[in-house]
Amino acid sequence: MSKRLTLKLIAACALAAAAAAPAHAQTKLKWAHVYETSEPYHKWSVWAGEEFKKRTNGKYEIQVFPASSLGKESEINQGLQLGTVDIILTGASFAASSFPRLAVSYYPFTFRDADHVIKYSKSDVFKELTEGYKKATGNTVTALTYYGARHATSNKLFTTCEQMKGLKMRVPDAPAYTALPRACGANPTPIAFAEVYLALQNGTVDAQENPLPTIEAKKFFEVQKNIILTGHIADSLLTVVSPTLMGKLTPAEQKILADVTQEAAERATNDIRKREGELVDEFKKKGINVVTVDRGAFQQHVLKNISFESMKLDKKDWDRIVGLK
Repeated sequence: MSKRLTLKLIAACALAAAAAAPAHAQTKLKWAHVYETSEPYHKWSVWAGEEFKKRTNGKYEIQVFPASSLGKESEINQGLQLGTVDIILTGASFAASSFPRLAVSYYPFTFRDADHVIKYSKSDVFKELTEGYKKATGNTVTALTYYGARHATSNKLFTTCEQMKGLKMRVPDAPAYTALPRACGANPTPIAFAEVYLALQNGTVDAQENPLPTIEAKKFFEVQKNIILTGHIADSLLTVVSPTLMGKLTPAEQKILADVTQEAAERATNDIRKREGELVDEFKKKGINVVTVDRGAFQQHVLKNISFESMKLDKKDWDRIVGLK
């Protein structure tokens, strides 16, 4: 057989194979987070994955990995750069390791309530901060989900900042969460999320802080006697997409991904707000001591003792957020 004929046959076979193949091969994507499968963040992440598959005619299939199964929060953030994950849910406090100004929303008592957090997510300052983060990392923030107001739980009851002195309080392993305990003379102790229950149970730490729905989902109330309604941080989660994935998507697909993640964020936000409103009474019925505090007094201790510069934040960003109406 001549060389020319062989090449023609190879070309013909390649064309036949291309014609027989589907219009596009399916691409599998990884979406990681540290939350339980029972929580709205997981439920609506799965929904978003299914919607993205549907709206791209099956071109992409997203598998959601919950409960730190692909690593703790700092690791899944790194995974966006390493190419080991495509999409994550994360607190801006962790994303801010690459762009510190993004953590300004974690300065205690920044937000009035959940509505204020949602206004922030649609504001010019949020757009500027996420653009700054994108320039620093290549990662794209597509949505913000309300996570809830963070409250303290403790086996040692405290109702004032002064009573926190010497308390070993677990905080996430990001500088943004240390402000309140540091301002009150407590010892902030970073422990991975998946290890907190055991640390509380065996007395490695005395206290921790999280929103009420998380306290419920992680069953921290089983190993803590008191819930102290400090509401010191109105927290949120960012949906973040890796530069590798964004580079693969067409402009139309990028818009679809933004749309479905924003819809998922809104649905999860609604679920969290509803659950927050129900849980105080439910915890009281379980025999947990739920107490209120003078939040203004706690805030004054933070403002006095924790400078914005020490947290690598820009007070102008904070002023703009506080001023949102």
